[in-house]
Amino acid sequence: MNMKIWKKKTQDEIKQRIFDALNNNVNYTSQNVLGIPASYLDEEVFSQDETFLKEAPFMTSLVKNPNHIGCHTLGDSEGYFSGTHAIEKELIELCAVDILKGKPSKYDGYVASGGTEANIQAIWIYRNYFIKEYQARPDEICIICSEDSHYSVDKASNLLVIDIIKIKVEQDSRLMTENELSSQIELAKASGKQFFIVICNMMTTMFGSVDDIDQYVTCLKAADIEFRIHVDGAFGGFYYPIANKNNPLNFKNKHITSVTLDAHKMAQAPYGTGIFIVKKGLMKYVRTEAASYVKGQDSTLIGSRSGANAIAVWMILMKHGPYGWFEKIYILQKRASWFCQQLEKLKINFYHLPSSNIITIKSEYICPKIVKKFGLVPDNHVKPKWYKIVVMSHVSIEKLHQFIDAIKQSKWVNK
Repeated sequence: MNMKIWKKKTQDEIKQRIFDALNNNVNYTSQNVLGIPASYLDEEVFSQDETFLKEAPFMTSLVKNPNHIGCHTLGDSEGYFSGTHAIEKELIELCAVDILKGKPSKYDGYVASGGTEANIQAIWIYRNYFIKEYQARPDEICIICSEDSHYSVDKASNLLVIDIIKIKVEQDSRLMTENELSSQIELAKASGKQFFIVICNMMTTMFGSVDDIDQYVTCLKAADIEFRIHVDGAFGGFYYPIANKNNPLNFKNKHITSVTLDAHKMAQAPYGTGIFIVKKGLMKYVRTEAASYVKGQDSTLIGSRSGANAIAVWMILMKHGPYGWFEKIYILQKRASWFCQQLEKLKINFYHLPSSNIITIKSEYICPKIVKKFGLVPDNHVKPKWYKIVVMSHVSIEKLHQFIDAIKQSKWVNK
């Protein structure tokens, strides 16, 4: 693996880097800083014990409370927190270059509150881009995605007041057909839609399915439509590019200009660590000039953000290194493969993309008792058709075996 930025570090190296960064931030205790509307965490509630904190870089970053407001890859940002801003910038570059195969120094981004915010950020940018560059009216712009896409696109449609088109997928393959996609594009075009914001899935939340980006490009070009493509890798971003070395959903594809990743899923970071990455030159379409008291202004949806979240993701990736991360994904792949083999032996119908760690089983094979016992997630809580199992780090072969045994004992299995 030829990584430009992602190199494994020792625990001491990680600790030193974090503490050096925090020392380059403002120190509320020793400096006369009067104008910042923030401070370290409340010492009456959160321990400031130096003996404890000196061995805990992440906990120290929480206590020191750096604010990562704005998008630091753009250049100017608040100098009070320049030390930890540099770590976030390195994290964004690592993800853009070493995971998503982009060229160095060609992408902007930030650690968002989650995949939902990152997806909305992308759609916000492209809506404004079409309005600014093409004088498009909002009713001429639409979002297009598969019916398996995350509900964050529905939120974006509502918030940004632009329509959404959802393309039906085949039930067993979870793929769109070219005929259905072309038909829906032509209908939208006939109704006045001229500008399309494509959400291309890199492992959907329910099925772990991956959209065919070439289908989108072929159909939209044939319709002579202006479009921009955002990849929603909120689940798959830290998994699929490792599991599938031929992953087509990265910045090598000239049509992909932004990607969402979500570190609080497969990377096991604390919640609140979605990642948004976009090609340089596009963040300007959402710059909020009214944020004049913020150095560099603000181009993010969320505004103030905890620097500790960015630090957590950086620490996780550096602790594992690329080879350690490959091994982690390899183990999960083997567990998922073993589980699928057991389901096949029981003649249970399920969906599983080979490069995914999500296995989704048709509801007719799962009784309510098993759903509750094993914490299965349905596609719909009212009338479920599918239940999913996600092979995460805590989902061992032993736990999967217990599930298989429970299935064998239930009357839902075709023996």
